[in-house]
Amino acid sequence: MAATRDCPVLFFCRNNGYAISTATKDQYRGDGIASRGIGYGIPAIRFDGNDLFAVYNATKAARKLSVEEQRPVLLEAMTYRVGHHSTSDDSTAYRSVDEVSYWDSVDTPINRIRSYLTDREWWSELREKDFRAATRSDILKAFREASNTLLPNPLQIFDDTWDELPLHVQAQKAVLVDHLKKYGEHYGLEKYEDAK
Repeated sequence: MAATRDCPVLFFCRNNGYAISTATKDQYRGDGIASRGIGYGIPAIRFDGNDLFAVYNATKAARKLSVEEQRPVLLEAMTYRVGHHSTSDDSTAYRSVDEVSYWDSVDTPINRIRSYLTDREWWSELREKDFRAATRSDILKAFREASNTLLPNPLQIFDDTWDELPLHVQAQKAVLVDHLKKYGEHYGLEKYEDAK
C-alpha cells in the first residue's frame, strides 16, 4: 500500500540473523529482506547495522529519497542479537556460546565506535571510566526519582486520541471505571495518580 499510495515512509528492518529462535537461513529463501522491497516497488538499502556511520548515512539517504520523491524506502540493517529474543527464550538452545561471545565482545557497535574515537584521540579509557561512573550515578538517581513518582491514571488511555470519544469507546471506559470501583484493591491503585 505504501508503494501504490506513494507514502513518504521509512521501513527500518533490523535483521539480527534470527526470527525468534530460527536462523534466518531456515526462515526464508534469499539473503535478506531488502530484495523483497524491490518486488513491491520500494527502493531498498542494505547496510552494516553494527556500523554507526553506515546506519546514519543509509538513514539519511533513505529519508532524502523518501521526502524528495514522496515514496517509501526499506532499510535493512544487518546486525546480530546478542541477548535472548524475550524473557521466555533460551538462545543457547539454538546458537553456541562462542558465537554469541564473539558478537558481544569483538564485533559490537560500541567497540567499533570506541576504536574509531580512540584512534583519533577523541576518547580514552580514563574518559570512559569517568563517563561510566557519572552515567551510573545519573541512572541510579533517575531510578530513585521514578520509583517515587506516581504512575499515570489508568483512565488516561482514553485521553488525547479523539476530540470526542466514540460511543463504543465511552462504553469501554465506563466498563473500566466500574471494574476499578469493584476490584480496585487488587490493582494497587495507590501507585497511580488520582485513581483511588
